[in-house]
Amino acid sequence: MGYLYRVFRATEEQNRRTILAALEPHAGARLLDLGTSDGEFTMRVAERLGAASVSGVELLEEHAAVARGRGIDVHRADLDDGLPFDDGAFDVVHANQIIEHVRRTDTLLRETRRVLAPDGLACISTNNLASWHNVFALTVGLQPMPMHVSDETILGNPLNPLDGRPHADRGRSHLRLFTARALTELCARHGLERVALRTAGYYPLPPYVGRLPGRLDPTHAAFLIGLFRPRTTRS
Repeated sequence: MGYLYRVFRATEEQNRRTILAALEPHAGARLLDLGTSDGEFTMRVAERLGAASVSGVELLEEHAAVARGRGIDVHRADLDDGLPFDDGAFDVVHANQIIEHVRRTDTLLRETRRVLAPDGLACISTNNLASWHNVFALTVGLQPMPMHVSDETILGNPLNPLDGRPHADRGRSHLRLFTARALTELCARHGLERVALRTAGYYPLPPYVGRLPGRLDPTHAAFLIGLFRPRTTRS
């Protein structure tokens, strides 16, 4: 179990590095980070972009307070209720490992489209439902590791290093998981056109081993990183 835990943590960092590599520098950008947490990765994204302003939305006040200490303008809010910002207020909207926690995914994406500038960019990363470790779990009758059945405790898969443990945060449980196609189609429904899709990780392999098979077989990679732009309406 220690091996799997180390692989999961290392793959999450690979996902973060893949996000940074996917984002082109955008000096002076207005950045909005959805699900800011303590703001550590938010600031890595801001540095990569060369952002002039950094705003965030975070559900838990204890995390929001830490992020504010890093200089982020954090709004304590529930993403299911929409975004407290004006239309076109941001050049980049970033959401890493957030959409799977949200009940009203249509609201989240509709609002993301609304607050993006016409030439803005949304970067959305999430677990891949089609990852081989999820496919294998279902094949042998186990709960896929990122598919939570309880808001309190992680259950259903004894191979999961976190099996039997409580969720670290209130609101931590995953409500919806996506394949690349489902994420792309839902974004398109709300006016966000996919311009690039990258993947990261290839469970149960560690990142340095899984990099090549992940490139050869992106459909079954661990994480999805989608880049989306507002769709222009043609008359």
